[in-house]
Amino acid sequence: MTELNGKCVIAIGERDGIPGQAIATVAKAAGAREVVPFTQCFV
Repeated sequence: MTELNGKCVIAIGERDGIPGQAIATVAKAAGAREVVPFTQCFV
């Protein structure tokens, strides 16, 4: 299990997959201090 307590996270998601905001929500719940979400479209 990865501990994110006090860590900064960059969450890169995909438009057709898991969006960055969803990854950011999970990271915050796991204890991340600061989360920057991005959602990209990879074509």
